[in-house]
Amino acid sequence: MGDDAVKEEAMEIMGQFQVLPRLVVFDLDYTLWPFYCECRSKCEMPTVYHHAKGILYALKDKGVDVAIASRSPTPDIANSFLDKLGIKSMFIAQEIFSSWTHKTDHFQRINRRTGVPYNEMLFFDDEDRNIGAVSKMGVTSILVGDGVNLGALRLGLSKFSENLSSIQRNKQRWRNFSQKLSSSKRDH
Repeated sequence: MGDDAVKEEAMEIMGQFQVLPRLVVFDLDYTLWPFYCECRSKCEMPTVYHHAKGILYALKDKGVDVAIASRSPTPDIANSFLDKLGIKSMFIAQEIFSSWTHKTDHFQRINRRTGVPYNEMLFFDDEDRNIGAVSKMGVTSILVGDGVNLGALRLGLSKFSENLSSIQRNKQRWRNFSQKLSSSKRDH
C-alpha cells in the first residue's frame, strides 16, 4: 500500500469520528522510523514505517496539526532525516532533545508553543514509560509495537474519543453538582 492509499484509508478512519484531536504528537525512533538516530549517520537516506507518511498527509489534510516529541541525543541527525524525507515542514512543533524526564518536558514545551490543552492531544510512542508519563498529563497516549500504522491510528482515535466523552460527562456532573449546591445555599 503506497502513501496515497494509506492516506485515503486514514482519511476514511478519521471520518468515522465526530471529534478529532487538535494535535497529534509522534515520537521518532521506532515510531515514525525503524531505527535510533544516534546509531545512524547524517549521510544516510532514512526510511519511515510503511504507513507513516500517508497518516501524516491525512492528518494535515483533515486540519489536524502534528508535532514531534523525541528524546534523541542527536537532534542534528533527526532534523537532517526529517529534511531528507521532505516532512520537516509538516510539524508545527519539533521538540527533539535528550531528557531524563521521559517526555514530560517535551509536552510542556509543545503545550506552551501551541496552546493546545493536553486533553486535546494524541500521542504515539514505542516506549511504555513515555506512554505512562504523558498519559498522566492528560494526553491520550498509544503504545506502538512496529511503528505507527493504520491500526494504531484507529485505536488512538477511538481512545481519544472515549477520553473526551469521559471528560464531558465529568464536566456535566460537576455542573449539576454545582447547581444543586448553589440552589441549596439559596434555600437556607
